Amino acid sequence: MDKTPQPRAIALLPLVLFLLLFIGTGAFLTSQDVGMAFYQLSAAVAVLPAIVFALAMGKEKLGKKISIFLTGVGDINIITMCMIYLLAGGFAYVAKSIGGVEATVNLGLAFIPAQMVLPGLFIITAFVATAMGTSMGTIAAIAPIAAGIAQQTDISSALLMGTIVGGAMFGDNLSMISDTTIAATKTQGCDMSDKFKMNVRIVLPAAVAVVLLLVFMGDIGTVTGSGEWQFVKIIPYLVILTLAVAGFNVFAVLATGIVLAGGIGMFILPEYSLLKFSQDIYAGFVGMNEIMILSMFVGGLGELIRYNGGLQWLLERISALAHKVGGSNSRRSGEFSIAGLVSLADVCIANNTVAIILTGRLAKEIAEDTGVDPRRSASLLDIFSCIVQGLIPYAAQVLLAGSIAKISPVAVAANNWYCIILAAISCVAVLTGWPASRKK
Repeated sequence: MDKTPQPRAIALLPLVLFLLLFIGTGAFLTSQDVGMAFYQLSAAVAVLPAIVFALAMGKEKLGKKISIFLTGVGDINIITMCMIYLLAGGFAYVAKSIGGVEATVNLGLAFIPAQMVLPGLFIITAFVATAMGTSMGTIAAIAPIAAGIAQQTDISSALLMGTIVGGAMFGDNLSMISDTTIAATKTQGCDMSDKFKMNVRIVLPAAVAVVLLLVFMGDIGTVTGSGEWQFVKIIPYLVILTLAVAGFNVFAVLATGIVLAGGIGMFILPEYSLLKFSQDIYAGFVGMNEIMILSMFVGGLGELIRYNGGLQWLLERISALAHKVGGSNSRRSGEFSIAGLVSLADVCIANNTVAIILTGRLAKEIAEDTGVDPRRSASLLDIFSCIVQGLIPYAAQVLLAGSIAKISPVAVAANNWYCIILAAISCVAVLTGWPASRKK
């Protein structure tokens, strides 16, 4: 608020408590062989004791500290993110309900030559994830098909599932309606279309490289058949992608997608009524409740930590460390700081969106101090969070793919060649400053 924060390591203890509760519970449940162990305790609940701890710190009156907390909760970027989450959830659910996801998958499979099974699956998954804006939804839709292919071919299940997760992370990273994109651009203060243009120049070489690699690795097996599809069901995805890349307001893009998907559903599906359309929109809203609540709570907790000097202390330590790595190049030091910060957060939390939300404010300060373009800082936040999310075996995406194929999530993560290659290319991009940012 009006106070200049003094660097204090102790101010980070509430965040440490949150991570200990969340990770500790997941680790304990993993030892008990509980499925999806790291997602049994909601992060939105695990953060509550941390908030209480943060409110208990400092000498200010409780009313003052609650006011600071609510200032963080009501931050314009947090509220904007929450509104976009709602619209994105509504669109994703309606489009799935009318058969858009299934149609998109079947359309791709209908044209895949046998020797192109792996690269074809990667491309299909990448497109669907980019259109849907959710890696989890994409994996849930396509992984069962990949598991079936594994049973009908000689391609290993681990390689198929690693390919699916890689494609899903590609789309999650680039999609205009992905919560990671929303969080990265809003925390860094840049337009989604500008972030997309910067982002795609870094990730596209990795995608091309992995497609070529998969061509050499996947020239075995056959696809016995694909389901029916209707092009009209794919139109909503194509429209929102076109509008988003063209730079239209994200609220207008998502609202158009919802109306278009619902209209197509009512036109081609006799059983799809206006009432069903409204129920699907609400179901999509409900699906975003946890990330909305967590975003607001983390926003409030982050403001308390900032007020008490925790972020300033962390900024000084990470900047000093990154300066040693980056040398005299302040831009390189700043980008290493941002990449390392969000990567460490995601390793701890296993949720790329939350990692961006937690580190976004600090990343923006680092970017401003070291002259890193907001478009580039937003891209690096999103890219490195998605890299880590696709490679840690306790991430939801990896666990889901492993459970569908009934294989170890460690095997899935080890075969996610896209994230491995992207990590190497992204580090080169930070070291060299490529691609260069053009001033707007």
